[in-house]
Amino acid sequence: MSTQLPRLLAGLVDDAAVFPPGSASVPDAVVAHRRHRTAWYADLVGPLLLPASTLPELAGLLDADERIAVGVIADVPIGQLHEVRAGADPRITVRQVESAVAKRGEDPQPGLADLIKLTERLDGVHVHAEVPLTFGLMAALDTLAEARAGGLPIAAKFRTGGLAAELFPTPVELAAVICACRDRELPFKLTAGLHHAVRHRDPETGFTHHGFGNVLAAALAAVEGAEVDAVAELLAVTDPVRLVERARARRDSERPLWIGYGSCSIEEPLTDLIRLGLVNGGFEE
Repeated sequence: MSTQLPRLLAGLVDDAAVFPPGSASVPDAVVAHRRHRTAWYADLVGPLLLPASTLPELAGLLDADERIAVGVIADVPIGQLHEVRAGADPRITVRQVESAVAKRGEDPQPGLADLIKLTERLDGVHVHAEVPLTFGLMAALDTLAEARAGGLPIAAKFRTGGLAAELFPTPVELAAVICACRDRELPFKLTAGLHHAVRHRDPETGFTHHGFGNVLAAALAAVEGAEVDAVAELLAVTDPVRLVERARARRDSERPLWIGYGSCSIEEPLTDLIRLGLVNGGFEE
């Protein structure tokens, strides 16, 4: 690992360039991902996230001896996802599969049952089940925790932003979920809305976004035993000093509980980390 990147931040940001609001083409995303994977900050970057339907296109964009790790985002029914890995080019390593298990207000259990069956068939591929922060959430976490305790590489995934206000959980709501995952020894991933390190209000939409630095501090506090109110306080902080202090204290440790998140920009979180002094160096290769 680069000495410029703390162990705490390794693999924090998956490359979601093809997803909104970035919406890059697959060819452009592959070119940019090559650059990230050879840059001094490469350890920060996780796999390239791609819709399942685009994998056949990916093979034609690779050099003959090139290898690439991807995360597959389900845009096909769960029952078809096992074919994604079976049909993948040998140069493509499917590191993870991510799928929503229900729409808001729907019972997540039927979708979870299907995804757990898929996890059994994927033989070691990490699977992330996106569970809505609504009806049936805690029971869904129980189901995931039971499957994980049984040896399956499955974890939770939650949405923390989007095009509507209800897709942004409050600090208390997100803190309750983080603590619930902690109590179940269930790792989680986040998606959407985490554009910057510190909680902020977007002047264009008026939505208040969670900061990924806030989430990191909150997860660290949770694994140290903090309860929902204290975790929520860290999620609501807009002064970066408290967040930076907590992260620096654990910089040489593996990141607990929080797997990371997907971002359509790698440069934005990297720039914030440098400004906060959590990553050393500049943009030179």
